[in-house]
Amino acid sequence: SGQKNLSMTHWPSSLWKIFHDLIKPSPLLCSVAHFLPGKWVQQHHPIPLDLEQKLFGQHLATEVILKALTGFKNNRNPKKPLTLSLHGWAGTGKNFVSQIVAENLHPKGLKSNFVHLFVSTLHFPHEQKIKLYQEQLQKWIRGNVSACASSVFIFDEMDKLHPGIIDAIKPFLDYYEQVDGVSYCKAIFIFLSNAGGDLITKTALDFWRAGRKREDIQLKDLEPVLSVGVFNNKHSGLWRSGLIDRNLIDYFVPFLPLEYRHVKMCVRAEMRARGAAVDEDIVTRVAEEMTFFPKDEKIYSDKGCKTVQSRLDFH
Repeated sequence: SGQKNLSMTHWPSSLWKIFHDLIKPSPLLCSVAHFLPGKWVQQHHPIPLDLEQKLFGQHLATEVILKALTGFKNNRNPKKPLTLSLHGWAGTGKNFVSQIVAENLHPKGLKSNFVHLFVSTLHFPHEQKIKLYQEQLQKWIRGNVSACASSVFIFDEMDKLHPGIIDAIKPFLDYYEQVDGVSYCKAIFIFLSNAGGDLITKTALDFWRAGRKREDIQLKDLEPVLSVGVFNNKHSGLWRSGLIDRNLIDYFVPFLPLEYRHVKMCVRAEMRARGAAVDEDIVTRVAEEMTFFPKDEKIYSDKGCKTVQSRLDFH
């Protein structure tokens, strides 16, 4: 969207000088990026509005992310970095939320020098190289947090990450003022995973079958089940991880499976984003092309809203 990047032409000349004087990321440039444009982002691109307008059917995720981010940003002296683990099936909004969090700290979002995205299958593909990956990861994080205290690290496809790799970053997530002279307390770590999707769906289904509203599901209904389930799941990337053992993950954030009505909301939002008028016939047609589960009740979209964009191209 046009609001994503702050135009540098509006920067005061003093800021231009700082920008030109600093060729590589440095704590000063990072603090400029963090404090000045950050205010602009809050005024013109507020998180609640983003979550409200573009994230559908996720009352728990919205509530937790807002609470976690607000608390963290208002705390001048956090005791540890903010660590979030986002769980749920594909197409439920995990990537989208991680982008919003990144943009709220650094206006360029994923394009920023201070936001780092790791994709398990791309960056850590070989099981026999775990030791090497651990060393590289530690070096990369140490170097980037030294350059910018409020760096954001996003780990996608955690469920495809070889067990043990993520434990390399445990010292950085712990309650230490400094590790080897570097403080990690202002950084943010976000894990994205499909692991636990089955547990979340089971809870959502239980509520539905009992005739209870989806919005009645509370974090306490899911968070304990998720942390134990992910810890015991060999394919979660967090299997028997010290991160869970030591309670270093601040929030396990559940993303609920999406219903037919939520898919329609996604289609409408995508049409608006393209500058098109919302045509309810097309909205219905796209939503009806999706496949739903369980087999008998057909309540939840098996791909969430993931294929909405490509399907809309055909209408």
